[in-house]
Amino acid sequence: METIQTIMTRRSVRKFKKDPIPDDIIESMLQSARFAPSWANTQCWRFVLIKEDETKNKLSEAFPPRNPGLPSLLMAPLVVVAFAEKFKSGYYKGEASTDKGEYWYMFDVALSLQNMVLTAWDKGVGSVYLGLFDAKKIKEILEIPENYEVVAIVPFGYPDEEPKCPPRKDLKEIVYHEKFRMLEE
Repeated sequence: METIQTIMTRRSVRKFKKDPIPDDIIESMLQSARFAPSWANTQCWRFVLIKEDETKNKLSEAFPPRNPGLPSLLMAPLVVVAFAEKFKSGYYKGEASTDKGEYWYMFDVALSLQNMVLTAWDKGVGSVYLGLFDAKKIKEILEIPENYEVVAIVPFGYPDEEPKCPPRKDLKEIVYHEKFRMLEE
């Protein structure tokens, strides 16, 4: 698939078939995540791969019942918990380098996850980003050390639905030239 086609056709998938994802596809997903750009090449991202229902059930306890992505967590054949080593990305010699400082890891992890999600989609594997959960509880369940921060949880699987593309804003609504200008009503 062409890169632009992969980007433009990818959708959030919340219903998955139980079919397992082959190891070679998972390896491709992880390799593409590994090659994402990061602040000063710090590569602060880390991933826990979850396939066992017992672990998924434990993770579900960290999700509020109102989270529409919760069922996808339980039915997906693969769940990736993405987290980051803190105080690496956005830092130089132990000091925050920008006003985004300690939060730059969010950007780096998002880039790696986007690579992973697009690679999966290119191989016919759907996904959905989940962010509404108790990160502290996730860290406890997965025994993630204190100096790491959970960023997102992404269930992956072969789609059992065909989500439609939600409306997208026109470029004229999001792109400005030379300086920001409010749209005229």
